[in-house]
Amino acid sequence: MLYMDGLLSVVVLGLWIFCLIDVITTDESLCRNLSKTMWVLLVLFLPAVGSLAWLIAGRPQAPADLPYKGNRGTAVPAVYDRERPAHHVDPDPDAEAEYQRALRARAEEQRQAYRARQQRELGEGPRES
Repeated sequence: MLYMDGLLSVVVLGLWIFCLIDVITTDESLCRNLSKTMWVLLVLFLPAVGSLAWLIAGRPQAPADLPYKGNRGTAVPAVYDRERPAHHVDPDPDAEAEYQRALRARAEEQRQAYRARQQRELGEGPRES
């Protein structure tokens, strides 16, 4: 009987230390239901109840496919280079300026064509009295 009481105490102590460290290291914006300060106080002063409450109601919920706290682990492949936005700087500033001018001119042509199409549609459509 004494052995079981000691074992239960060690388990509660381990759970308390784990939850206390987990609350302290968790980002405040990820804490659920209470502020981080309240969770620290709850776990600190009510070890068994506070620890279980943290695990059930306060700990951040991790996405199903990721380990806790967003660590990628081996379950999720790394981000591929083709998924990252490319940032290309043209070494020739004159060519870059010409390219930008051409883009602006094309955009303006498209705007004008759109406006002309809208005016035709409005002019040809039924008129309301």
